[in-house]
Amino acid sequence: MLTTTQTDKQNKVSHTPDNVSIKPQRMGFEFGEQVPRYWLDNNYLISHTMNALSVLFPEGEQFFVDSVRAFRDQIQDKKLKDEVRGFIGQEAMHSLEHIAMNQHVRDQGMPVEEMERDLKVILDVARKLPKRHQLAITCALEHITAMMADMLLERDDVREDMHESMRPLWVWHAIEETEHKAVAYDVFQQAGGTYAERAFYQVFSTVALGIVGTWYTGRMVMHDRKHFSLKDAAKGMWRMWGKDGAFSSLIPTWLEYFKPGFHPWDKDNSEVIGRFKAEIEGYIAPQYKNGNRRTLQ
Repeated sequence: MLTTTQTDKQNKVSHTPDNVSIKPQRMGFEFGEQVPRYWLDNNYLISHTMNALSVLFPEGEQFFVDSVRAFRDQIQDKKLKDEVRGFIGQEAMHSLEHIAMNQHVRDQGMPVEEMERDLKVILDVARKLPKRHQLAITCALEHITAMMADMLLERDDVREDMHESMRPLWVWHAIEETEHKAVAYDVFQQAGGTYAERAFYQVFSTVALGIVGTWYTGRMVMHDRKHFSLKDAAKGMWRMWGKDGAFSSLIPTWLEYFKPGFHPWDKDNSEVIGRFKAEIEGYIAPQYKNGNRRTLQ
């Protein structure tokens, strides 16, 4: 027999807590000589891994936006419609800020444009799937980004390993990924998405992300091979995948996605947003402090 709480949960369209506001904010981050080449723990491998992840964001987040936008006209709930608008705006801002970071990575001699072209080809293949399956991919990858965001905001050691010139970008991105972590999922539920679809595409998307992420990191490592250090690479692998590693520690959270009644807000970590938001607002460039230019929605 369902409890009142369980019934309310099933009847709700949007599950985003009322104390969470999904609003886009352009930041205007700049990356120049103040950013060290190995900006994360002064480590060759970890820095290239995160640079590779940044290269995925502009094209990847456009895919997310397109997959959610395809169902926007079917949404009747006002709260969820407003959240979709906020989701689209936030993802647009993420793309702009990571384009700036990726230009910095390009200036270091990395083949960013080639990787972006290759990713577009991959995503254009994914766009041939049924619209709801594309949305299932977005839900899967949003779960991965949300659990990485939560890890970054919760773990002082991970944030402290980031150089001060790069940390604000990733903290800001983590805050907004947390704010909108359930929007694609709630749209998927409203679109009639099934457990089989979301479970299959979580496995599919994780494997695809692992392959592409490793491929892109490898390309950056090869372009920077004169600085290769076996000791540095081993340390980086341990920090990411060893005991309590940044990525290995996420495996239990990843598995939660396969629970039949799973929802991204089962873990309400909204309080962590407030903990960092006031601080990160201090990094907004002057031209963006009084609001954003209109975003594509």
